Amino acid sequence: MNEYELKALLHRYDVALPRYTSYPTVPYWNHERFTPQLWTKAVQERFAAEHRALCLYIHLPFCEELCTYCACNKRITKNHAVETPYVESVLKEWHMYLQLFNDTPIVKEIHLGGGTPTFFSPFNLQQLLTGIMQHAEKAADHEFSVEVHPNYTTEEHLIALQSLGFNRISLGVQDFDPQVQYTINRPQTFEQTAQVVAWARALGYESINIDLVYGLPKQTLKSIELTIGKLAMLKPDRIAFYSYAHVPWKSKGQRRYTEQDLPQANQKIDMYSLGNYLLSQMGYQAIGMDHFALPNDKLLKAYNSGTLHRNFMGYTTTNHQLVIGLGCSSISDTWTAFAQNDKTVEGYQQAVAEGRLPLVGGHILSDEDQRIRRHILDLMCTDCTCFFPEDFSPDFVEHLKNNLARLAADGLVKITNNTVEVLPKGRVLVRHICAAFDAYLYRHQGQAQFSKAI
Repeated sequence: MNEYELKALLHRYDVALPRYTSYPTVPYWNHERFTPQLWTKAVQERFAAEHRALCLYIHLPFCEELCTYCACNKRITKNHAVETPYVESVLKEWHMYLQLFNDTPIVKEIHLGGGTPTFFSPFNLQQLLTGIMQHAEKAADHEFSVEVHPNYTTEEHLIALQSLGFNRISLGVQDFDPQVQYTINRPQTFEQTAQVVAWARALGYESINIDLVYGLPKQTLKSIELTIGKLAMLKPDRIAFYSYAHVPWKSKGQRRYTEQDLPQANQKIDMYSLGNYLLSQMGYQAIGMDHFALPNDKLLKAYNSGTLHRNFMGYTTTNHQLVIGLGCSSISDTWTAFAQNDKTVEGYQQAVAEGRLPLVGGHILSDEDQRIRRHILDLMCTDCTCFFPEDFSPDFVEHLKNNLARLAADGLVKITNNTVEVLPKGRVLVRHICAAFDAYLYRHQGQAQFSKAI
């Protein structure tokens, strides 16, 4: 597909859509049907079905400075006295889950997210992770990863994490242009970033990812070219090239600038097109949605072998269906149920102190939810799915077939009987293909707000 064709496609499909880190997506969860009792039952059943294997997401919400573009749940403070009480709360929550398991878990994956995980001192990160693994086994093929902000990451952080089995690191960059960094309140030099990459490589981290964002305020094609050009000197194993999600109704920090500061649709499409071209010229191959990897990276190997998986932590090589989220706002997943923790630090810590799981809501998946979830996951990870019309209501089947016919007419998918194959042209628009299967989006049109897909 040449650049002209890509831009024409992106223009036609520049609409607001979910990112499909879950199905159903969070705005459509039925909290009324969810109870802590149903959740604990779902956890115990999945723990047994997975033969004790699980993945952990640990949310560490603190940041010293507010990055205004960020829509994640965070707490801005320079008071590092918050570290120890928070670590103690996370360990107490983990012990509640250990009691539910009634056997020693095998940890396949740990992801430290934030916030800024390296806001915590190396000592406190060791205390947290040693406490987690004290009553668990580490899988031989484990993948332990951490998100870091280069301004707040020391070599001591990486040494401490590496000694605990961490083998993957993800660095937030977003953009190296000083004007963009000033606008989003994230000053970060290339030299700081390069230093963290050098430390990680010297310590033997197996995979280094760098996050970029296009569509940021004050961003231009020149700044995209500048940023990706600098990354050519670092050659990270993976690059995530995300579309900026403008959700000022959800993230107040984004009100620091106006829509006049944001690239217009045409410019944003040009940014994606340029980034896609530059990354492919550097030897990166596109994976699913928003991700690029070098040929030797495990993520690309999993994609090529059909074993790639996706959950709330993004694309992963560990294909397991039990994810326990620890910390405020974390989301847990048993495949048949989702649960979310209290989004506030105070509410989270109070619930844990009272000896109860800090849940504020969730969703119990219906049979239809689970079928559609599998279709979306297969499309996102393997570029193919096969559906049976009798699994859905007649009106939804008609809607689905009409949408698939439109996607096929644009050369995004190939339909053979009821098998849907994502064509190379359609990989950059896989969210739109998944949306065709989204029954909630069909039945509740206009009732939830999402960011633009491009």
